[in-house]
Amino acid sequence: MRIAMIGTGYVGLVSGVCFSEFGFKIACVDIDAGKIERLNAGEVPIYEPGLDGLIERNLAAGRLSFTTDFDTAVAGADVVFIAVGTPSRRGDGEADLTYVYAAARQIAKAMRPGTVVVIKSTVVVGTCRKVAEIIREERPGVDFSIASNPEFLREGSAIEDFMRPDRVVVGAEDERAESALRRLYRPLYLRETPILVTSLENAELTKYAANAFLALKITFINEIANLCEKVGGDVQKVASGIGLDNRIGSKFLHAGPGFGGSCFPKDTTALAATGLKHGAPQRLVEATIAVNEERKRQMAERVLEALGPETAGKRVGILGIAFKPNTDDVRDAPSLVIVPALQAAGVTVVAHDPEARSQAEPLLPGLEWRTDPYEVADEVDVLAVITEWNTYRGLDLAEIARRMRGRAVIDMRNIWQGSDVVAAGLHYRGIGKTPLALG
Repeated sequence: MRIAMIGTGYVGLVSGVCFSEFGFKIACVDIDAGKIERLNAGEVPIYEPGLDGLIERNLAAGRLSFTTDFDTAVAGADVVFIAVGTPSRRGDGEADLTYVYAAARQIAKAMRPGTVVVIKSTVVVGTCRKVAEIIREERPGVDFSIASNPEFLREGSAIEDFMRPDRVVVGAEDERAESALRRLYRPLYLRETPILVTSLENAELTKYAANAFLALKITFINEIANLCEKVGGDVQKVASGIGLDNRIGSKFLHAGPGFGGSCFPKDTTALAATGLKHGAPQRLVEATIAVNEERKRQMAERVLEALGPETAGKRVGILGIAFKPNTDDVRDAPSLVIVPALQAAGVTVVAHDPEARSQAEPLLPGLEWRTDPYEVADEVDVLAVITEWNTYRGLDLAEIARRMRGRAVIDMRNIWQGSDVVAAGLHYRGIGKTPLALG
């Protein structure tokens, strides 16, 4: 079985490479000739642990190729995946399906009869049927199948998520589409991965509902963290207590500066917009979006409060700019709100991130970068942890204290024990914990 993957963004690239690792022959297609050239040379445009090795191995084996030749790739494929971007549309927040529809029109012109067209992009309900309609308009009478196969990949652990997923969701309404997707995911079936086959609409909604629920869990624990700080609680203990309930679970109950990235902000906005469009407002989702945006602003205010009433001319060190560890993605990252707010108050901000500098630098003008995390502490009045990279967990706090001008540490990810920070001679403020000061 031959596959064409339209789009080499995060989802398309990871999915295409992983399918080739399963033994299928796959052509990944993109209009960016420079990007395709770099991929064929083994240069990976995103940071995802393990991806470079898989690309190298499958290119060498001849199972994986990257091309700008859309028509040839589609004409030679049994299954064509659409994995192009669906950014939020300006004005109403719905997913912008321009690229999906454009890909559908081009696929229609090049595909052979019997092709299975699969939407892997995150799309609003009804998109698969619209894509099928577009293909029929472009190629009247040509036989094809349409399917939905949403992705559930977490940046930083996407390969593991693809190879060992909790489930595979397939929206298919004819035997050919279902059979093709079952064959593609057969290696997972042998590992007893559940494969849910359902309608197109159910598959489309499942993706949005899953991400919205996880975003809600993050926002919920952040709200509980605020309460913990007021009453002397410890949000990590509370999260452990409720997470041990199998009905709730422990994942996504980690308090912090708010969610970001390529999925949760965009998908919650799109789901809320879809609800309004169809007369079924998603009020919990709408509240989640609003609370999360306020959360980022609150984190900036915490840093400014620690600086005191006179902020102009002061220095703040930031550890971590990416929206989460093990990725260089800064889309909708809390740092994109926190850093400009500090700069607007006259603060000089210096930062370190193991991978995100090239992505973040154009978005954060005036930010001073350091190549060593210890250098971030030099002569700063406040040090703040925004992203919980493992490399920060074992830093020598005494060394940090020696380098700092001020004494305040704001740990937005609770990666350090407050008592350890105080023992190093610093004041500590975590998330959902009682602040600790020097005795």
